[in-house]
Amino acid sequence: MIREKTMTTKHAHVIVTGNEKGGSGKSTTAMHLAVGLLRDGLRVASIDLDARQGTFSTYLSNRRHFIDDKGKNLPMPEVRVIEHSTDNNRDAAEADDERRLAETIDELSLNSDVIIIDTPGADSVLTRLGHSFADTLITPLNDSFIDLDVLAHVDPVTLQIKNPSHYSEMVWQEKMRKAKRDGGSIDWIVMRNRLSHLDARNKREIERLLADLSQRVGFRQVAGFGERVIYRELFLAGLTMMDIIDVLGAENLTMSHISARQEVRSLIDAIGLN
Repeated sequence: MIREKTMTTKHAHVIVTGNEKGGSGKSTTAMHLAVGLLRDGLRVASIDLDARQGTFSTYLSNRRHFIDDKGKNLPMPEVRVIEHSTDNNRDAAEADDERRLAETIDELSLNSDVIIIDTPGADSVLTRLGHSFADTLITPLNDSFIDLDVLAHVDPVTLQIKNPSHYSEMVWQEKMRKAKRDGGSIDWIVMRNRLSHLDARNKREIERLLADLSQRVGFRQVAGFGERVIYRELFLAGLTMMDIIDVLGAENLTMSHISARQEVRSLIDAIGLN
């Protein structure tokens, strides 16, 4: 059941999913947040800044096709896609990108409580700009040392953090840009994604390193989504774990479905919009 609810903020709360490494689960996270918040009664809009790959907007398009084909009454956010400016002058192109993104956010804020922005999985002008507009930044991070390298360089002998990596430095720069633009701040959440259900030394070491790094660069960490095949299977139908009851019926839910729904619920609660 969708509960009616509105927020009283002047502008919509902007949630950005970002990580310069592809395959971290940004679009899956963005989609589950969009549907989960819609089902909480919030008005949600979405912006895909990765027009070339278009995973988020394709996911949403698949959802629209499912709704039309099956006649299901499922919540659907407003969708926008922003492409990089074609201006040949680099500075002019960046200014154009910033203007168009700001205007899109202002326009969507008129009828939205939350705007979810999915960014490209690589360093780009739109990636950086998207981060600078975040009120909440969610960085999905696969639970491995390979993916941790996006945030920090780790000494292979001592397993201690040597220094923050390129992505952490970029986030810091965009925090400064946001503060200069509107005096706002970014609540940065690192979401440990594709978690193994088994206790392992690797898992414990990453948790320790993230706890150390969070104090240095200013983020909080939350448990994300487990390693479940069902997350990938839902993409083609444009569905999320929050739709499973409507599609399958409560009597057909498995323990895996229930656990996955709770993972999404926990992430939404961690953002703290309610």
